[in-house]
Amino acid sequence: MKKENVIVEKPYNFAVRIINLYKYLVDNKKEFVISKQLLRSGTSIGANINEAQSAVSKMDFINKLGISAKEARETDYWLNLLKSTNFIDKKSFNSIHKDCSEILVIINSIILTSKKKNEK
Repeated sequence: MKKENVIVEKPYNFAVRIINLYKYLVDNKKEFVISKQLLRSGTSIGANINEAQSAVSKMDFINKLGISAKEARETDYWLNLLKSTNFIDKKSFNSIHKDCSEILVIINSIILTSKKKNEK
């Protein structure tokens, strides 16, 4: 039985949600600018985490996860902007924003743990 890898699976599932939100924003709300930014940053989180899995060193791993954290924070910004401009309702925002926040907490935790282990 394959063990669940939360740091890989959660951002992947989040990216699927981001893609679906992007399609909704473009098709139903005719919003093309912010949604494209959201698509790029929201899918980049998992891509960078996936890339970190094959890092050549502990510092490379930490740096790639740092990029993922930056992308998560950017995604958070775009989600808040979409909520504040009424492109997404509060219920939808709360759900996807919660996922984004959880991913950021996980990434930051892994970065801190990895830095501590690297110092030893």
